[in-house]
Formats: sequence, structure tokens, C-alpha cells
Amino acid sequence: MKSLAGTAVIGIGNEFRRDDGVGWATIALLCAREARRPLPSGTELARSDGDPGRLMTLWEDKALTLVIDACFPPAAQPGRAHRWCAAPGEMPHPAAAGRQSTHGLGLAEALRLADSLGRGPGRLIVYAVEGADRSLGAGLTPAVAAALPDLARRIEEDVRTHGERTRRTGFEPGSPPV
Repeated sequence: MKSLAGTAVIGIGNEFRRDDGVGWATIALLCAREARRPLPSGTELARSDGDPGRLMTLWEDKALTLVIDACFPPAAQPGRAHRWCAAPGEMPHPAAAGRQSTHGLGLAEALRLADSLGRGPGRLIVYAVEGADRSLGAGLTPAVAAALPDLARRIEEDVRTHGERTRRTGFEPGSPPV
């Protein structure tokens, strides 16, 4: 079994589809905040369009992976963030047929593919942020933009708390979830 180390924080989205850019905007905010308060050594911040191959490359060999992506439920409360911490071997349910997405495959499909190839992330935490607008255009809606500082703070806490626990305990796949 290979050793896992470090943390990947991945913002998924498309900055030219309004609130679908929340993952990228969160990474930009985390980069700006890191200048004042650095994240633990071995933490990588990355933006992704959600392509499964690129996601696998970003989280491969990482002990902890945090993913930020937009979601658009029928009765959305723009800016509300949902935190999901996967148990070992647990996979999110794929989106329903006919869903509307700005990227081809969703995170659930990418995780299932990665798992079947033995290239899944170590410990996984997902933040899904409810959006209001995924039309063409740049810039987040006001409610989603207003949620970014708290979201960034929560992610920084996860990186510091769970990343440190992962380094201390030598997490390997199959360990209990956080």
C-alpha cells in the first residue's frame, strides 16, 4: 500500500457560468488569505474544470482532499454550504438523469471512476455550495459571494485540523472518517 501525504484543496467549476465559479473563487480567496496565515506545509490549492483525469492527478497520493463545487438544487438557498465527509469506500450518489451541469461528468462520477481505477483520494471532504445562477457570465451572485469568507474559514479549519490529524496518525485508505 502506498503512503499518502499532504493535502489537496480543489475548487471545481467554471468562472464564466456565474455561481458555478464558486469553487474557483474560493481557491482565489484561500490563496489571498494564505499570504497572511499560511496553510500547513504540503497543502496544494488548485482549480479544476471537473475533468475526472485532471481531478485524479490533483488528489493522487494526497492523504486529505477537500473539494469545493457548486450545486443547484430545486429550492436553492444561494450561498448555503453543505459539508460531506466520506467514510472509506463511501461514494456520493450520481446525479439524476437529465441533470443540468456546466461540466460533463459530476464529482460523483469522477470519484466512482477513480475508485474503480485505484486512484481515488485518501480522506475526502466535499463542500457543495448552493448557487442561484449558472447562466453565461462572470461573477458570483451577491448571496454566494457573501458566503465565501465563512466558507474559506471552514476549509482552513478542516485543512489545519484534519490535515494535522492525518500527518500525526499516518492515515492510510480504510482508516475511519473524520
